[in-house]
Amino acid sequence: MHRSYQPLKPVTNRYLQQKWDQSNYESHRRKVKSALPLVDTKGIKTPDHIQLKLKKQQPLLKSLLSVTQLEDERFSIIDRDNHLLASKLAKIVCSKGLVDHRNQYHLRSLNAEKRREELLLISHQNQAIYQRITSRQSEYSPQIWLDDWERAEQRRNNITRFPRGLTGKHRSGRKVKFAAEESSDQSETCSSIDTEKTDRGT
Repeated sequence: MHRSYQPLKPVTNRYLQQKWDQSNYESHRRKVKSALPLVDTKGIKTPDHIQLKLKKQQPLLKSLLSVTQLEDERFSIIDRDNHLLASKLAKIVCSKGLVDHRNQYHLRSLNAEKRREELLLISHQNQAIYQRITSRQSEYSPQIWLDDWERAEQRRNNITRFPRGLTGKHRSGRKVKFAAEESSDQSETCSSIDTEKTDRGT
C-alpha cells in the first residue's frame, strides 16, 4: 500500500511518510471532535412561571383546598350576581318599564371646532390679501396711455396719403341693389329712351 501512496512533496521513504500523514490526520480529527464553540448558542433559561403552569394544575390545587374556602368563593360569586340583579331591577322600577326608542339625536362632529378655526383663519387671510390689493396704487397712469394714443393717432393722420375716415363714409353711402330693382330700372331706362326717340321724330 505504501508504494501506491503519492505524497504531496517528494520524500525518500513513502512508507514512513504515509504513517506520519495518517497520524497527523487522526490527531486533527480528534481535535476537531473535542473543539468547543466560542459563541454561546444555548437558549435562555425558561422562567419558572412558564414551566409551572398553574392553570393546568388548578384542579389539583382545588382538591387540596379546604371545603370552607370553596364555599366562601361560591358564596361571593352568588352575592355578586345578586347585587347585579338588584341594580337592574331598581333601574327598571325607576324607569317604569319604558323603552327608550327615541332616535332624535343631534349630529355632532368631533372635528367641527377645528374646521371652524381653519375657516376663520382662511377668511382672515383672504381679507388681509384683499386689503393689500385694494390699498396698492397702480404703477401705470391711464392719462399717460391716453396721451400716447392721441400722439399715435396724430402721427398716423400725418403720414397717411389720404385722409382717414373717408373709406367708411363711402361704404356707408353705397346702396345694395337687388335683381328685381335692376330689372325695373332697366325697363324705366328703356321706356325713357323710346319716348326721347319719338319726341325727336316728331
